[in-house]
Amino acid sequence: MAIGATVHTFTLNLSDIDRGVYEEFDLRLARHPSETAEFLITRLLAYCLEYEEGITFSDGGVSSTGEPAVLVRDLTGRITAWIEVGAPDADRVHRGSKLAGRVAVYTHRDPAKVLAPLSGKRIHHAETIPLRAFDRAFIEAAAATLERRNTAGVSITEGQLYLEINGTTLSTPVVETLLG
Repeated sequence: MAIGATVHTFTLNLSDIDRGVYEEFDLRLARHPSETAEFLITRLLAYCLEYEEGITFSDGGVSSTGEPAVLVRDLTGRITAWIEVGAPDADRVHRGSKLAGRVAVYTHRDPAKVLAPLSGKRIHHAETIPLRAFDRAFIEAAAATLERRNTAGVSITEGQLYLEINGTTLSTPVVETLLG
């Protein structure tokens, strides 16, 4: 019998001062058996940093081959933002860039190691695609607090991310590099 996904719920308070976004919402994230806690936290933070009307997690999550981890659709259903998490291959980023008006990549890995396999590959508008990286120790500390039911607050100001999750407060700069 196959092992099913673990559902994590988050009661989240988002204050993105840099973009003027202030929201409170409840999220349910299905964690695929092959997904690490670090990937799930990075996926959650990507959602928060990209939050806008129409944002959603892809149906397949980490196991989906046709969609990114997070995407934004307009009212007609057209994809307007393609948000990858982890270390996507060049073909996925290229496809997303051609399909959506905006693409971003979020990672909890060393940005140089994520960029290396993409270097020299054909990626549509690579020079406009940001790679946003979180400090590995920050992600590991956040992942260690993860429970099935979570309460979190995410604040972003001047490129600094503050995360309060289940009573633990952490912070990290969001390091941004362009793919091209």
